[in-house]
Formats: sequence, structure tokens, C-alpha cells
Amino acid sequence: MTDKIYDVIIIGGGPAGLSSAIYACRANLSTLIIEKAAFGGNIFQTSEIANYPGGISGETGAEFSARLESHADSFGVEKIQSEVTTMDLFGDVKEIVCGGNSYKGRAVIVATGCVPTQLGVKGENEYIGLGVSYCAICDGPFFSNLDVFVVGGGDSAVEEAMFLAKFARKVTIIHRRSEFRAAKSIVEHAAKVPNIEFKTGTVVRELSGDGLLQKITLEEVETGKETTIEAAAGENFGFFVFVGMKPQTELFTGIIEMDERQYIITDENMHTNISGVFAAGDVRRKRLRQVVTATADGAIAAIEAEVYIQDNL
Repeated sequence: MTDKIYDVIIIGGGPAGLSSAIYACRANLSTLIIEKAAFGGNIFQTSEIANYPGGISGETGAEFSARLESHADSFGVEKIQSEVTTMDLFGDVKEIVCGGNSYKGRAVIVATGCVPTQLGVKGENEYIGLGVSYCAICDGPFFSNLDVFVVGGGDSAVEEAMFLAKFARKVTIIHRRSEFRAAKSIVEHAAKVPNIEFKTGTVVRELSGDGLLQKITLEEVETGKETTIEAAAGENFGFFVFVGMKPQTELFTGIIEMDERQYIITDENMHTNISGVFAAGDVRRKRLRQVVTATADGAIAAIEAEVYIQDNL
């Protein structure tokens, strides 16, 4: 327990949280970031950041995360690595409890992000960043003129497959059912793309390869027959999973207003339904979830937190 009252407490140390910290500290607000895992968020696992304005060519997600964290450090942000267990977000002073310690702040920014739903098949974790991806916009161009596989049957899977078809030699959409959940119009559009192929009634059983993803074992749902597809000599596969995203909002259930998918609802200035509580980045309801939008959200949230604090002194 500490008597210190921070101006801003940020929950989550990904791009949105770190961007919030930079802007808050630059505004001379005492700022604390609480991160339960590694600073940098999902981007930490990305093999290369190629679409962030002004980014460094060839820079990995881990390297980008380190630069972002160092930038926040240079302005004097305080950081702790711990998992939030309880909180009281109402009142002029908010309280966040983690690791047996209590931290108080005048404003709170929730930047806990979301995580992709994994298939849970053998080899999936081993090949993340080595062929396996959960973001077509982030990693699609790395698989130019290679064979790419997309797993999923919803709108996102089919739409992302069409995006990937702009780069890949061939895109195969794998879906366990005979019919897609995606809108019929989207499926019909994808069917007209020359280098997209559908493989329905099929599930993935294993991913493997020598350093990079080069083998995919599939199983027919009805017959149980297994087939292993191997990449051409000297090549590797791209393997994109789109079976859902899960916002990290369990802690805030019943406290902060969310939509039916459990994403936090904010206005365009990152305000939630609770006075003095803001949300930024992938955790909030929006269309595009990218590093550039997360950092923008973070900047807005911090500026709005500053205004809120000034108005309530």
C-alpha cells in the first residue's frame, strides 16, 4: 500500500499503453504502467514491422517494442510487471490492486489489448513468426509468390484471404465445415479470385518444418484421412489463422460498458462510461487493429486524461 496518488495509471504495456505513457509524461503527469507479461504486447512476436510510418527496415516486433519502451522510459514513466486482480474505478481517486499492492490514480487508461484465438494444433506455437501469423495486413507481403493457407470460415477469414491473394501465388482457405459462416456475398466474391481455393470439411492436425513452416498435415472430417502438404524445395508456407480474437476484458466485466463481443465501448476521444476511465488500442470496439491505430488511441487517451485531471483539480 502506498500513499502516492498517480495522475495516470495505465493497465497494459503494449503500443497503446506505452504511447499513452509517453504523452502523459510529456504533459508532466505522474504515470504508472502495469503490465502482466512482456512490454510490447502482441507486436512483440511479429517477425518484422513493415507498415508503421517511419519504421526501421527489417526491424522485428521485439526490437520495435524495446524502442517504444525505451522511449517511454526516457520520460520517466514508472513500470511494474504484475497482474491486476481487483479495482475500484469510481470516485475521484481510482484504486488498482495487483501483486498484493494497491496503487491509486486520478485517471485510468485501459490498454489491455486482445489476443488471437489459436487453433491449438501441434506446432502452432513453434512456428509463430516463422510462417504462422494472425494478421494478414502485418505479414501478408512477406509471403509474396509463396503458397499461403488461411484457416477459418467467417467474414474475417475470407476477407483476409482475398487480401493475401494480392501477394501469394496461391491461397487455400481451410474450413472444418462444408458451409462458410461468412456472408454469401463475400464467399462468392472470393470464389471469383483466380488464386483462391477452398478446402472445406477439413481440419489442421500438425505444422512442421526445418526452421520455417514447410509441412501442413490435414485431416478430412468425414473420413479421418490425413494428408501432408509439403512446400516446394527452398520455399516455405504462410499460415494465417482467423478463428476469432479475444479482448482482454474479463477484469472489467460488469464495470466498464462493453459490446456483445466484450470489446470496451468508447467515444472517439477514448472515454468509457466511467468518468476518468479511458480505453485505448485493440481492447476497444473499432474496425482496424494495428500498431499505428493503437498508438494513436494511446495519444488521444493521455491527452483526454490530462484534460479530465485539470477539470477536476
